[in-house]
Amino acid sequence: MSKVLIQSGLVVNEGKIEKLDILISDGKIEKIAPSISKELADEVIHAEGKYVLPGLIDDQVHFREPGLTHKANIRTESRAAVAGGITSFMEMPNTVPNALTQQLLQDKYDIASESSIANYSFFMGASNDNLDEVLKTDPKKVCGIKVFMGSSTGNMLVDQRKTLEGIFKEAPTIVATHCEDEATVRANMDKARAQYGEDVPMNQHPIIRSVEACYKSSSMAAELATKFGTRLHILHISTAKEVGLFRNDIPLNEKKITAEACTHHLWFTDADYDKFGSRIKWNPAVKSAADKEGIWKGLLEDRIDVLATDHAPHTLEEKANSYFNAPSGGPLVQHALPALLESHEQGRISIEKIVEKACHNPAILFEIDKRGFVREGYHADLVVVSKEDWTVSTENILYKCGWSPFEGQKFQYKIDTTLVNGNVVYQNDEIIEVGPGSRLTFNR
Repeated sequence: MSKVLIQSGLVVNEGKIEKLDILISDGKIEKIAPSISKELADEVIHAEGKYVLPGLIDDQVHFREPGLTHKANIRTESRAAVAGGITSFMEMPNTVPNALTQQLLQDKYDIASESSIANYSFFMGASNDNLDEVLKTDPKKVCGIKVFMGSSTGNMLVDQRKTLEGIFKEAPTIVATHCEDEATVRANMDKARAQYGEDVPMNQHPIIRSVEACYKSSSMAAELATKFGTRLHILHISTAKEVGLFRNDIPLNEKKITAEACTHHLWFTDADYDKFGSRIKWNPAVKSAADKEGIWKGLLEDRIDVLATDHAPHTLEEKANSYFNAPSGGPLVQHALPALLESHEQGRISIEKIVEKACHNPAILFEIDKRGFVREGYHADLVVVSKEDWTVSTENILYKCGWSPFEGQKFQYKIDTTLVNGNVVYQNDEIIEVGPGSRLTFNR
């Protein structure tokens, strides 16, 4: 591999912003210093006036392969991810077939080893009757166990208390949960049908998938984790009420129960359903402005530990259906970092805090080997970001589904260059094909 020098960038790392040079050799960061001779490098990336960040680590995506590849696949969505500064992802098991056996899980790793331009890991799926397979999961090679405590895309609901206790008690590694109480959601659906028939307005989504449904399930997950000493990570917090379940008085590496917030819950509110309709229909639902503010507060106060996307594409044809027939989820990996940086520009969050939540903390929380930081000896997963206005349009969207809830949005920060394992994979608005990324490994 050639040696690459990133010169004079504003490196955002571990709470500081410093003007530094970074020399990359054999896929790793060889040297970080205020000045490094360009004679040592085969290629120089000029980063004057630009931010250099560790590559983002997205701990929750749905890339739809196998079985749902008319919506997305690992190849297309990993390329959209690196165009958005995400260099590593962890993908969910609700594909077709569901990744509920070790062989089906391995099949996904095999696909990624040939087609993913980003680094990758895949969650092992849990169901009401596959605990034996779950227990075979290798903590050093698999990011975690995914439990759907509320139904979402795919049929992977785990709703039996005895089964949940078995998973929480015996899981060999971190358990990540989707928390919505199914009985509460179903009762709310029945009320909506009684009022509207089949023509339920999209703005009823946060009433159907309510604050109470989320809190009841999240508090149950926290209770089980406390009872059994489980390492629990609750995904996509969508309510202010849930934030109180999490601690901020101990370091992240000492927490047994952690939480994630996603871009859409920090950007949209229930006031946006009339404009965007099913394009912002996610599970759990985008809720009130007060919930949005509560999530921001929890994030900034370190009760919420990680920023992620929950990237979950569907086709526009699927999204055009009525409430009960339009699937939940939307594409986000290409636009999450620009949206977060826009929030920085609005004064909501520092760039240092974005890097902490989207790069450092996923690496700490999942114990990922030598990623998530700009450190000598670490894998050279890096993102160069420029201050430059641009607008999201169908012409520059890379998702296979071809649309984004951010279409028409002007952003003030743009991804200039992305490197994965020292290879430039995105630059000048173009994907550069260099071969596959690497399977993530974990120091557990």
